Amino acid sequence: MVDRRLAWAAAFVAALFVSEAAGADERVAPVRALPTPVDLSPQMRALVDRPVPLNYNEWPKTTEEWAARQSASRASGEKLATDMAARLHVKISTSTMGGVTVFDVLPETVAPENRNRLLIHVHAGCYVVGGGPGATVEAMLVASFGGFHVISVDYRMPPAAYFPAALDDVITVWQEALKTYKPSQMAVFGSSAGGALTLEMVLRAKQLGLPLPGAIAPGTPMADLTGVGDSFATNAMIDNVLVSRDGFCDPGAQFYANGHDLRDPLLSPVYGDFVGFPPAILTTGTRDLLLSNTVRVHRKLRRAGVEAQLQVFEALSHAQYIRDDTAPETRDVAKEIAAFFDRHLSN
Repeated sequence: MVDRRLAWAAAFVAALFVSEAAGADERVAPVRALPTPVDLSPQMRALVDRPVPLNYNEWPKTTEEWAARQSASRASGEKLATDMAARLHVKISTSTMGGVTVFDVLPETVAPENRNRLLIHVHAGCYVVGGGPGATVEAMLVASFGGFHVISVDYRMPPAAYFPAALDDVITVWQEALKTYKPSQMAVFGSSAGGALTLEMVLRAKQLGLPLPGAIAPGTPMADLTGVGDSFATNAMIDNVLVSRDGFCDPGAQFYANGHDLRDPLLSPVYGDFVGFPPAILTTGTRDLLLSNTVRVHRKLRRAGVEAQLQVFEALSHAQYIRDDTAPETRDVAKEIAAFFDRHLSN
């Protein structure tokens, strides 16, 4: 303990000297240990304790390499989805809606109050990975723990299709769903790129004059691709999923944007008009690189007069709450979202 205190003190003194050389709008934090909180579940602790991947800042350079990365992601995601479906007792089938591939996710029992309701899910993956059966992981959690029928959108990704292809696919599925369900009976949700696409879908629906969903759940959304946000600095190299802006996700999103202005609200929805948005529940963690993105979206929704609930989980990195269906924290997230939808959706 004495050695650790001496090391921390030395680092603090060194940081003070560096701070004097920093700009007036900068602050240099001292190097210090980051212990894992003792009150995490064993399952979540195992995720939190994982080291930063050694290849976190290696990403594909050609369209062929991106396609290979997607193929590898699809294979690992399919195995995870198969195992999770068995544990959660959900059935998954593939179909199309308006020409868009979707996965129909049905729990063993749909709750009586949800029999006339439908959830539309948009998967994570920085706009470039996470497709195929693996796209259903988060959908299965809410379907199983909430007793909901869920449709998961397997949206197009580059190099096959670039912005706004993913958003167009979500809008198409929404329009098809409106033929069977009332908008007040439906909610849209997803995490990371899926969280951003959830917000972008509402912005685009407003532009098109379409009815809006009864509620949304944008989890840790990639709401600002321009790099604005405190946690891009404070949680860099602390988040063991995204790691930093030098990691895989930023290049992936820019690959999808294909040269388009990153401040466009249909790519960085935090710059959009949130007036008239449906009630929203947002989820993040204290070690999430996109903690600030999530907080900024929550605050902007509140300023727009929208009912918005923010849940922040201790020690979790980016979207870690969807990575282990056996963790109590994962169950908490899914049940909070399901309860929020239950309060806001009509029967």
